[in-house]
Parts: sequence; structure tokens; C-alpha cells
Amino acid sequence: MNAAVVHAFHVPPRYTSFAEPVATEGDVLVKVSAAGLHRVVKSLADGTHYASSEMLPLIPGVDGVGRLEDGTRVYFGMSRTPFGTFAECSVTARDMCMPVPETLDDVTVAAMMNPGMSSWAALLRAQFVAGESVLILGATGVAGQLAVQVAKRLGARRVVAAGRNPQVLEELKQRGADAVVSLSQGREAVVSSFRGEWVKDRFDVVLDYVWGDPAESLLEAISQKGRGYAASRIRFVQVGASAGPTIALAAATLRSGGLEMIGSGFGSVSMEQIFAAIAEFLREAEKEPFQIKTTAAPLSEIKALWNSAEQGVRLVFQP
Repeated sequence: MNAAVVHAFHVPPRYTSFAEPVATEGDVLVKVSAAGLHRVVKSLADGTHYASSEMLPLIPGVDGVGRLEDGTRVYFGMSRTPFGTFAECSVTARDMCMPVPETLDDVTVAAMMNPGMSSWAALLRAQFVAGESVLILGATGVAGQLAVQVAKRLGARRVVAAGRNPQVLEELKQRGADAVVSLSQGREAVVSSFRGEWVKDRFDVVLDYVWGDPAESLLEAISQKGRGYAASRIRFVQVGASAGPTIALAAATLRSGGLEMIGSGFGSVSMEQIFAAIAEFLREAEKEPFQIKTTAAPLSEIKALWNSAEQGVRLVFQP
């Protein structure tokens, strides 16, 4: 079959031939129609993700849309290594497939499920309840834009969107953001902006897609000084690290307030929980579609487009 194949880490996949998968007991074959180029796909394929496989060659791709042998159209994930979803055919466990509503097209589903699930699952992990306030750190990326919509859809009292793209920040005001913070300002200005929003209405939950300097700025802004403050519980959920893999965290930041830091991703959330969240997200999308910008391209163009900048648009490949 034709597939995108990783032969060496840190080198874009090549469109070439690869042995077709064979279904074993409990598995199903899926004829792939669309698969999204998510951030996690790139990091898994270049060996930098903590869940990367050392097995080479391999086909990248963590999820996709396709048809089972009986014609059922499904969203699926967790293909068996080395068979990812960037191929004409993939293989996965039968219980890792779920029917796709006819109202949603292949490209949209392939684009939105992974980034949309990231916020849906993260809010569940934070034990978010309707009426709480949410800050999205890294809101102008695809996942962040969906996170704003998801938080509002789930009943957030107030949603603050922080990101670098000024055009997208303005658009997010129409998609549920009650306030925006530009991360393109200098460090002191970013801290001041976060502190201003914190004073207006303290955040109950933070979804962090960037880590690095923006996370440090936020933590500095909410760190309380002096005595006599009542601890305000803040659940800080770490989801992505596009701004840097590490931060400097002052001990006083943890001691001076009610900050709770947790992660959401492979390992911290079970696959059963992830797929339960995916099912809920699909049902919500069927009732009222989420807004997401997509671009579709033939899988044969994988090498040329692999390192293209996201710019708030999710690239989807079709075999």
C-alpha cells in the first residue's frame, strides 16, 4: 500500500510503499480517508515525545477517519505500531473505533478530534464544573481555539484567551472568549495583563498548551505576596509545550496560594477515559459543530508539507 513512512528521526516522512497491515484477533482494518497532522504526530515521529517508539521504519499518525470492511464510517485511533494513520490502510482494536455522524465530513472530524479532545479531557481531569472561570494559555493554536469553545460550551462563567496571533485573538471574542491577553508583549506587560485579569475574576482552571515563558509569566502573576490571603484553588492543567519543555518554578508560588499542577495526556489519562471524552465530544459536535479551520492535501505531498507552520489551521492528509 502507499503510505507516509518515517525512516529516520528528524527527517520528514517519505511517500512510498509499505507492507499492508494484517488484522489479528480483536483488530479491524480501516481504509483511511483522512488523518490530521497534529503536533503530537510530529513529536512522536521525530522521537522527541515521551511516548515515541524506537521502532523504525514506521507510519506516523495517531488518529483518523475511514471505513471498516463492512463500509461503516468511523473515527479511530491507537493503531498498532508500526501502522499509523498516514496510509491507505491502518489497523486498530475494534473498540478504538466509533461511528461518525453523517452531518460531519471526514476532513473536519480528522482535524478536530485530537485537539478538541485535549481540552475536553483536560477539563474532565481538572474536575471542572459549570460556572467556573477558565484561562486558555496558547489559545490561538488550533487546540487552543477549540478549548475556548469547549470551555464555553461546558458552561464556563468566564473564559480568558491568551495567545500570540492578534487576528485570532479578535476572532476568539466571537467564539466565546470574554477577555484576551496578547503573549506578544514584553514579559512585564504579559505579567501585568495576567494580573489584571486575575484581579477581575480569579481563574479556577488553567489549560496550558505552551509551557515555557508564558507559563512562567502566568505563575508570577498569580503568585500572592504578603500574609492574610485566603488560598484560591487553581487547577493548572499542563497539556502542551510549544513554547519550551521546561520552566523555572519558585517554591513560593506553590506555597503562597491554592495552585494545583497536573498533566493531561498519554499516561496521565487512561485510553478508556480518552475515548469516553472523544465520544462525548463527537456527540456535542453533532448537535452544534465547533468552528475549526482546515486545509486538506494529498498524502503524496507529505514531505513538502510536513514542516509547514500551523498558523491556526489544521492540515489534514488524504490518501
